[in-house]
Amino acid sequence: MKKTAALLAIAALVSTPVLAATQGGFVDPNAPAASVQKGGFSGPNGSVVTVKQAQDLKDDSWVTLRGNIEKRIGDEDYTFRDASGTMTVEIDHKRWEGLTVSPTDKVELQGELDKDFNSVELDVKRVSKIQ
Repeated sequence: MKKTAALLAIAALVSTPVLAATQGGFVDPNAPAASVQKGGFSGPNGSVVTVKQAQDLKDDSWVTLRGNIEKRIGDEDYTFRDASGTMTVEIDHKRWEGLTVSPTDKVELQGELDKDFNSVELDVKRVSKIQ
């Protein structure tokens, strides 16, 4: 009886990450085969800026970018492009909220700028598709 309970507990723990991984995210068409906001503030969400304008803003500025996510470059890092240029964006897995996005989908990213000496990155807090 104890062995059966232990095996069931181990099976549940092992299968949880597999189930969590199938809840949306970026779809890279070149990779091998392998939203609705749930409450919060409803109102102005920061100024809509271009990548070029965002690079001139101060650290920790709250901005909204509109364009396309081109490719995944790390676990949570992606290349974002709009008409003015490209920028690295960091999107935590929980921010996708079941949304699936491909490079052809136009998206709106809201988040906080993270500026270092040589780079500017957007720490994304909300991802949504634009029709």
